Amino acid sequence: MKNLVRAMEEMKEAGYWLVGLDERAGKSYTEVDLKGSIGIVLGSEGEGLHELTRKRCDFLVSIPTTGPVRSLNASVAAGVILFEAVRQRRGKP
Repeated sequence: MKNLVRAMEEMKEAGYWLVGLDERAGKSYTEVDLKGSIGIVLGSEGEGLHELTRKRCDFLVSIPTTGPVRSLNASVAAGVILFEAVRQRRGKP
């Protein structure tokens, strides 16, 4: 955990905004500008982001789901938000 927090602090010092994926976040991943220098922070499957990690993120976003599924596994969630970052950077609706 200490190495992750240190890496996050170094990224912020280098000018990156940290966007954490959290199923409890009030904003959807499509509501945040992902075009700049960002770091995407994912938690572990089942537990999500640790509190210390959440506090160091500049933004917390969720990926809305429907039905009985409350969250996606880490690799799928990463793919969804990375696709959105690419879509925003290309300027496509």
